[in-house]
Amino acid sequence: MRYGRGSVGAAMSIGTWWLFVGVVFVVAGSPGPNMLHIMQRSVQFGVLKSTAAMAGCMTAVLFALVASGLGLGAVLVASPRLFAVVRYAGVAYLLWLGVSAWRKASRVRATQDGPAEPADAPAWRLYRDALFTGLSNPKLIVFAAALFPQFIDAHRPWALQFAILMATFVTIETGWYFTYALGGRRLARWLSTDRRRRLFDRATGAIFVGFALALLGARA
Repeated sequence: MRYGRGSVGAAMSIGTWWLFVGVVFVVAGSPGPNMLHIMQRSVQFGVLKSTAAMAGCMTAVLFALVASGLGLGAVLVASPRLFAVVRYAGVAYLLWLGVSAWRKASRVRATQDGPAEPADAPAWRLYRDALFTGLSNPKLIVFAAALFPQFIDAHRPWALQFAILMATFVTIETGWYFTYALGGRRLARWLSTDRRRRLFDRATGAIFVGFALALLGARA
């Protein structure tokens, strides 16, 4: 890939960086398990408490980015059996999320201002569930391993370029987290009736099952 004259310090071309920003903005903003999970948590608990879920998803993203930089993506591609093990674990977890959301539809409890906030949802549990949701998709590691090299100049310091790209990815991803969380909180006002909340939970459950089936057919 050719680089322009401008540069982000001495690390990389500003044109290349902006191209990376555009690609990541579109990819990160696309609806997926992480974004759906954060929106769901915001509907349930509000934007503030959903930050614990954001932290869990971000931890999974950071793991995927660092793992791809260390070559784990290449390992998954080269080892179909290992990829299959990780993939099946992810499928099982996404199916569990879908079934849980569907079953919860029959236990909905709402108030006039929005869905009631369960007392047994500490921040650590929100973080843990979001972390597992983020880790359920091994394709993220493979995707990062395929994406980042396209924007790294082999003739410039690798570590600094990787750090810039990773910081950019995390910043954009975080922005989308809050966008979905704010959207979820606005949606919560519409879900102030039991009937609408049940429909939302069932739709959420069906989408998670859809993600699981899509991951089931994925290949490294």
